[in-house]
Amino acid sequence: MRRGALAVGLLASGFVPLLLGALFVHGRSSAPASGRTIVRESAYRGSSPPGRIQLPDFRLRSYRGALVRSRGLRGKVVLVTFLDTRCTTQCPIIAGILGEAMRKLPAQARAKTVAFAISVDPEYDRPTSVCRFLRRRDALGPFDFLLGTEKQLRPVWRSFYVLTVSKTDNPNIHSADVRVFDRSGIWVSTMHVGVDPTPANLVHDVETALGNGTA
Repeated sequence: MRRGALAVGLLASGFVPLLLGALFVHGRSSAPASGRTIVRESAYRGSSPPGRIQLPDFRLRSYRGALVRSRGLRGKVVLVTFLDTRCTTQCPIIAGILGEAMRKLPAQARAKTVAFAISVDPEYDRPTSVCRFLRRRDALGPFDFLLGTEKQLRPVWRSFYVLTVSKTDNPNIHSADVRVFDRSGIWVSTMHVGVDPTPANLVHDVETALGNGTA
């Protein structure tokens, strides 16, 4: 893909603003009158998101067949990522880490936590390919994978500000972070592949998020 087209795709998808927001790592900062920046340490191990962003409203079908509504997730900690079953770089890593993290959560915490991936490649992501992808990563069962047509998914991608395969024409180039939303639906932590996401870090941030928000 030509560089100019990729740049346009990044801007159109909202990926650039999201990337800029993700630069505020491990804490929020403020600039007092003196001009000095004060960094407030976050309780989370992931990067601090830009502002208080609410979990977007959506309805998508699980690869298992059930309809998943974001409004029905209030009161739970929600882990969201964006995967492509054709991806051979970041997606397999994320799936394996998420699967292990969900298994490591204490039973009481796991009952109050929902984890799912949203497809960024609807032309190829199907229930059969999802099952095969998750089974290879030992992640079949611990978390869900939400599917849809491009028409159904486009407003969801837009609301999450994600870069998709349809923008890059490359299954290995798309948004691939893990976002943690607390029980009141506020985005509280972002984990980037190669920097933050380990099973231990995800368990820590889930347990931290369970202590925040209102059930």
